[in-house]
Amino acid sequence: MNPSALAQFGTRHIAKGIGRLSSEVIESGSGSYLTMVGGRKMLDFTTGIGVANLGHCHPAVTKAAQAQIGKLVHGQVNVAFQKPYLDLIKCLIPLMPHKSLDTFFFWNSGAEAVEAAVKLARHATKKQNIIVMQGSYHGRTFGTMAMTRSKTVYGEGYAPLMPGVFSVPFPYCAQCSIANHSGGKYGFGNCCMDPVLQLELLLKRETAPSDTAAIVLETVLGEGGYVPPPPGYLARLRELCDKNNILLVADEVQCGFGRTGKMFAVEHWGVRPDIMIMAKGIANGFPLSAIVSRKELMDAQKPGTMGGTYAGNAVSCAAGAAVAKAFQDEQILENVNARGAELRGTLDAMKSDPKTGSIIYDVRGLGLMLALECVSGYGYASKIQARCMEKNMLVLTTSIYDTIRFIPPLNITKEDMAKGCQIIKEAIEEVAAGEKPAETGTQGQAPE
Repeated sequence: MNPSALAQFGTRHIAKGIGRLSSEVIESGSGSYLTMVGGRKMLDFTTGIGVANLGHCHPAVTKAAQAQIGKLVHGQVNVAFQKPYLDLIKCLIPLMPHKSLDTFFFWNSGAEAVEAAVKLARHATKKQNIIVMQGSYHGRTFGTMAMTRSKTVYGEGYAPLMPGVFSVPFPYCAQCSIANHSGGKYGFGNCCMDPVLQLELLLKRETAPSDTAAIVLETVLGEGGYVPPPPGYLARLRELCDKNNILLVADEVQCGFGRTGKMFAVEHWGVRPDIMIMAKGIANGFPLSAIVSRKELMDAQKPGTMGGTYAGNAVSCAAGAAVAKAFQDEQILENVNARGAELRGTLDAMKSDPKTGSIIYDVRGLGLMLALECVSGYGYASKIQARCMEKNMLVLTTSIYDTIRFIPPLNITKEDMAKGCQIIKEAIEEVAAGEKPAETGTQGQAPE
């Protein structure tokens, strides 16, 4: 079939509920590039929504997976230990942000891992309620749909959802009405901490601490707009949790594994989570997720209460161990911070330039988890996205606000980053000048 016929076949036979940026058909990937059926080669600043963090088909990861396929593909976790599972734990323990995080459970997807964390929190505390953040994304399963508060589309029409979930504002300083009306007194560098006050009020009004098992938050909001918390916020959450016997759960599915310039985003603020959730970049594209906590919490669960047919697949675990090794061998974090500074410099320059700054509302992020939020009401983000696609570069929009997120490979070369920055610069300049791209992009409706 030609590319058009393949796309038509997919449209006819694949569930319509899947959102999709493009009707292109991917044939192969290598490093920072995807090649489509038909030969079109595109610079990939999406990495499968932060999954192929080490680029497509990373040689060491590919080699480890290929070798494991010849030894053992499926070593079911409820039957016996399997070596790749144990090898991966050995690789991960030294990377954890706190020494108390020493006991693991592996699953397949991020949403499954979030549900495993909720299950652990409820069992460990003997309490039911969960507090999440407005703007958060935790998944699309029935449990995680109730916890996801980034867009209504994920839960619309599927009620009743899991009960016992409450939400409070995340400190999104760029959209904070207090900061925006304070005459510069408050902002990201000096947060008003109203979200902490709202959390304290929630614990008095709606879910008593004696009924609240956990506060679950993405350390950096992902689908909600790539929003890092301001200084001091996570420390205040830790204090509230300690005071009220509530577990602090860090969802690092998207912001973990080097994306922000540290192995895990929570390290930027030095705060200890009781439970940490991992997925996406953990195995560079092989289905794998995990939760990690301290041993006394995990050991309280009865044998048989956790598991899953494919949980901790041997090939995925072998790939995960190769990913962890690559971070050490290839100085990945150093590259993240160097290339992140280059991309951030481009975005900041666009905001400062009078020709383009008029359409840019905010630039934010950490490492290679960066976002450009446009002035609302004009669809600028999807137009910039479409112009990038016309220039053979993939980027994603996100958030209910008009935002583009940039998710390049963590090991992207200086040359490919320069190429990407030039495409982004040209796209922003052209949209600011009033040019209308031929493609409409996702019109702000990111697939995740």
